[in-house]
Amino acid sequence: MSRTILHLGLLSPFLLGITAMMGSGAIAETSATPAENSEFAESQTDQPAQEFAQVSDSNRLNQLNQYTSESQTQSQVTSVNQLSDVQPTDWAFQALQSLVERYGCIAGYPDGTFKGNRALTRYEFAAGLNACLDQVTELLGAATSNLVTREDLALLQRLQEEFAAELASIRGRVLALESRTAELEANQFSTTTKLTGEVIFQVGDTFGDRSLYNVAGGPNTDDSDDPTQAYFGYRARLNFDTSFTGEDLLRTRLEVKDIPNLSDVGLNNSLMTRTGTDGTTDGFELDDLYYRFPLANGRAQAYVGVKSLDLDDIQDTVTPFQSTGAGAVSRFGRYNPTSFRGPEGTGAAVKYAFNDQVQVNVGYLASDEDAADASEGRGLFNGSHTASAQVLFEPTDRIGIGLEYNRRYFRDGDVNVSGGTGSFIANRPFGESATTSDNLGVQVNWKLLKNFELGGWFGSSWAHQQTGGEDEATILNWAVTLAFPDAIREGDLGGVIVGMPPKVVDHDINNLEDRDTSVHLEAFYRFQLNDNVGIIPGFYMVTDPDHNSDNDTTWVGTLRTQFRF
Repeated sequence: MSRTILHLGLLSPFLLGITAMMGSGAIAETSATPAENSEFAESQTDQPAQEFAQVSDSNRLNQLNQYTSESQTQSQVTSVNQLSDVQPTDWAFQALQSLVERYGCIAGYPDGTFKGNRALTRYEFAAGLNACLDQVTELLGAATSNLVTREDLALLQRLQEEFAAELASIRGRVLALESRTAELEANQFSTTTKLTGEVIFQVGDTFGDRSLYNVAGGPNTDDSDDPTQAYFGYRARLNFDTSFTGEDLLRTRLEVKDIPNLSDVGLNNSLMTRTGTDGTTDGFELDDLYYRFPLANGRAQAYVGVKSLDLDDIQDTVTPFQSTGAGAVSRFGRYNPTSFRGPEGTGAAVKYAFNDQVQVNVGYLASDEDAADASEGRGLFNGSHTASAQVLFEPTDRIGIGLEYNRRYFRDGDVNVSGGTGSFIANRPFGESATTSDNLGVQVNWKLLKNFELGGWFGSSWAHQQTGGEDEATILNWAVTLAFPDAIREGDLGGVIVGMPPKVVDHDINNLEDRDTSVHLEAFYRFQLNDNVGIIPGFYMVTDPDHNSDNDTTWVGTLRTQFRF
């Protein structure tokens, strides 16, 4: 710094206070590292004032951009005593006190410190000077000129001349930002809606003979050695998230996808082989349409939906594997299928948090295919529907426990008791006859270590035939999960799932009980390359598919690439 600035600093508390303020880095929220401090010191001692005057405008603007990109506005202080690391014995105490009480142009860190030993650049000094100039101008305009002495005004004029180039660059940058902001506002997509998206590329194949024996005996199809071929499928989603108050959300989603359902009779002929992303659409279709808004001063969230408002939207999962794009590979491995799958799509729900540990979620959902149909046996209440309740308990930030109950009704021809997982009998214990089921589930996840979580679930369903008979059946499923978040790098996720897909353990018709037990074993790892791209290889194997030991073990492998924007 030039001798002129040093001399002025010794003569005036005003200038001395600015120097002390900028020496603290009071505008930058994060303290400089030792390496950064060294660079700041070198910039001050090795480049005199006249050399700075010769810096090109582009270089000057680049330095200002670099500085301001690393800084945030500090909290204004009204008394020097608010700065915990400034003591009356400090050499700059009186100068700081003057700047705070007379001019109000001192800011401190959010933690209440001043950090007076930080080095500074001329650009930091110019930014602080500019802030004080603006404050003095306001004081003069408010007829409080008696607070500003003649000596201070003379010093300000000298400082303006000394830092004319830096001040011009700052003002130029502000004008450029204002111009850019105006352009963005004029051309923005919407003032209330944000567009986000996801694209998944999925390569997959299965290994092992097709399942032949299911649904009360068999063989149920012609013998064939592994008819499934390698495939390359995709899914793309566009989310339009609209907020009218800043606290509510209107979600509109468009989706297009083409990923094979491996349970088809011409493929693996077992629901246990389904992936979490399968399905086909005829071009882009409306996939989500629901509205969420706060209640009870933010303690509650209310949901109203007409399309694809699902059970896993209105209830919370504690497993980290629920995402179809970045979580478990299989449909079964995402979560308890009898708690989080069922007739859904249209309805309403409320989530209420009593405190940080306990939350209750209740809702009613009808099949979105039935809800909009006013014919007999359909509609909002006579078609397939689910009434659900959940208690979520988190005693610490490491433990999550969920207890779920739901009662579901499946009309004739629309039966899906186990959510398209497990054995075919578990999915339709009474064929296409109308069915009700009472479902109880419990889920747990425990973050034992920074990079290791232990969890799982248990689900029990009691199904009741409503037309064509009065038979009953009991269906169980369970899983144990191991999660490895951030195992290699931040954002990564490894997972292992061992479980039993839904199985009929008791049926009024004895030969409709599943006689053997399938075991589901799954492993995957998400390599999060950056915030937008992840690569997820994974596989799962199912022993005795369809809970029948006459069926050969089936292996399913996939490689997903997820793009988010």
